[in-house]
Amino acid sequence: MSAAVQDGLAAGSSAPERSALRFRIGGRVQGVGFRPFVYRLAQFHELTGWVRNHGGEVEILAEGPAERLRAFEDALLPRAPPAAAPRLLDVRSTRCESSDGFRILSSTGGDSAIHVPADLFTCDDCLTELRDPRARRYRYPFINCTQCGPRYTLIRKMPYDRANTTLARFTLCVDCAAEYTDPLDRRFHAEPLGCAVCGPSLYWHDARHAVGGNAPALAAALACLNGGQIVAVRGVGGYHLLCDARNEQAVARLRVRKGRPEKPLAIMLPWRGRDGLDYARALADLSALEAAALCGAVRPIVLTARGPQAPLAPSIAPNLREIGLMLPYSPLHHLLLEDFGAALVATSGNSSGEPVLTEPDEAEARLADVADGFLHHDRPIARPADDPVVRVVAGAVRSVRLGRGTAPLELELPRRAETPILAVGAYLKTTVALAWDDRAIVSPHIGELASPRGREVFAQVAHDLQQLYGVRAQCIAHDAHPGFPNTRWARDSGLPTHAVWHHCAHAAALAGEYPSDAPLLCFTWDGMGLGPDATLWGGEALLGVPGAWSRVASFRPFRLPGGERAARQPWRSALALCWEDGHAWPAGESLSGPLLRAAWEGGVNAPSTTSVGRLFDAAAALLGVCLHASYEGQAPIQLEALCQHAAAPIALPLARDAGGIWRSDWAPLLRALLDTRVDAAARAAMFHSSLAHAVCDQALAVRGHTGVARVGVCGGVFQNRALCGQVRSLLAAAGFEVLIPQRLPLNDAAISFGQLIEAVAVRSAH
Repeated sequence: MSAAVQDGLAAGSSAPERSALRFRIGGRVQGVGFRPFVYRLAQFHELTGWVRNHGGEVEILAEGPAERLRAFEDALLPRAPPAAAPRLLDVRSTRCESSDGFRILSSTGGDSAIHVPADLFTCDDCLTELRDPRARRYRYPFINCTQCGPRYTLIRKMPYDRANTTLARFTLCVDCAAEYTDPLDRRFHAEPLGCAVCGPSLYWHDARHAVGGNAPALAAALACLNGGQIVAVRGVGGYHLLCDARNEQAVARLRVRKGRPEKPLAIMLPWRGRDGLDYARALADLSALEAAALCGAVRPIVLTARGPQAPLAPSIAPNLREIGLMLPYSPLHHLLLEDFGAALVATSGNSSGEPVLTEPDEAEARLADVADGFLHHDRPIARPADDPVVRVVAGAVRSVRLGRGTAPLELELPRRAETPILAVGAYLKTTVALAWDDRAIVSPHIGELASPRGREVFAQVAHDLQQLYGVRAQCIAHDAHPGFPNTRWARDSGLPTHAVWHHCAHAAALAGEYPSDAPLLCFTWDGMGLGPDATLWGGEALLGVPGAWSRVASFRPFRLPGGERAARQPWRSALALCWEDGHAWPAGESLSGPLLRAAWEGGVNAPSTTSVGRLFDAAAALLGVCLHASYEGQAPIQLEALCQHAAAPIALPLARDAGGIWRSDWAPLLRALLDTRVDAAARAAMFHSSLAHAVCDQALAVRGHTGVARVGVCGGVFQNRALCGQVRSLLAAAGFEVLIPQRLPLNDAAISFGQLIEAVAVRSAH
């Protein structure tokens, strides 16, 4: 209860009969039905006044007896719509305007506080209507209200009004217009509103015929799926490729056509049972955290342990014990899954590594050799948004990929940005981020920048992020690697640029998520990133604060034969370790030939690295788990899948080099990995345990010299559940405060945010 209301009550009978309060509400209050909620709340408490959008905030003037104002204020935040995340910025007494009733006023003000709403899953009220034969929107594939439906993927510009969305060309029918203009209706100003009379519709196209209309198009798609074929479906943020997840022939055909021989495929499940998870429980051994994530507000892909009797095609996730499950989140997906009655593969409709396709013509051209038919709709998609991915790691649900519903992700900057900064991220798992004042916005997952489409979507998202929030960057932060396409784009922009070392960005992202003035010891383990010494880092521990990191620990370096080719050929990393330490590995020698050895010995295309990611590759190859990788991270993922029980670690020698850096020696691991007398699963578990203890040994050594108490882990390597869980336990037992990213992914998707944190810190220091 505010001091203003308390003062009014304390005045007793001498207080005026009516008082007035003015509220400023920030946070996520746009596109979530907050104004009609305020209207209904004011009506309930018989207050007069008004509510309006002002920039990205909501302003409220409420008039009435002090007791009613108190009840109104007490309910304003706790009873807000589920999709909202309001923050009370200010409340103060003001003069009464003697308003006649309570009104919703037109939006005013600038855009400095804009919050772009993320896409929302279909709410229970709309699902009930969708299934009700008496309802006007029975089986309408685009049903929505103020509490659900697309947002980010259909907004062309802010403010979030229908005229500024991709629905602008759809004129509301009389019935929809009545709902849209009634403050007491749950569809009041639901911008994507429509029905079968006036809204978007489905159409089907395959090699034989085209079918228009929602029901006929849906029936054609279902017939195709029931026939074991592959269907491309246009959804909220782009296309999915769907097929029967139980049908091995269909799944194998999808893999061949898409050129995706082994990468796991996500599965979308029918909503079954009281909590929606009955079908999921038949496929997976769900933990409580995984179950909550599956049916939570985001509806992400959840990585979870596959059940032993799961009725799925064997090639859904080859050589893995984990599958990716998600529940339907749009009305179209609900209809498809309910009518099909079983799980469907739902993988991104794209070429490998590229952003998901959004346009019908382009989808048909690019996926003509993949899909047997296309279920399109005519609601334009303003920008792509792939499905988010989460995984329970070290006791918490952690983001693996930002996407539909989780981005744009807003974070508060620990230090104010004096000028707006755009950060353009990494080369893989690219995101972009924008900072101004005390705000930072991270985009959804874009993907790799190797293809022209990847670079095109990257440029579009960089532009859109600035345009949507009404902020024009005056500086661009980028990776220090000079050859990255986003680095070249930054330098060609004509704006001042700020280069950030890859692993400093990892550490800064973690420091930005858990801000403190205390120094942080951050373990940044990943595949590879260019270091200031011109070598390829990937097993570093950095000590300091944003803008002032020092490398204090690492691993014994080794040279990679073939350089970047080693990322997809784990046998090269295995050979590198063997050659460095003088061990024979006949299986690897048969793959290489004498020319590669000669080039490696001569230092030709054999860069030095400390990458723990490549150590994982080497271990997987030496155990025969993965010699050739068809997707990024395949070898470490399959190596982790071998680990079923904890194992005793092998101590890795730790010593300080001439530069004062603590270095762990991987050589004892090599000898143990080559010991074929020990079961491969036991050797894999030993490998994970040994690296976890190496983290703790390095942290203790650094603490002995510096007294550091806060330790963080980040980088793609720590997405590994077996490793990260042990690391957290060991560090906590040693008395450290342990920090692990949660809102941001551990992988390179966090790099753009880290670049912002670094750039703001450095520029503030100057």
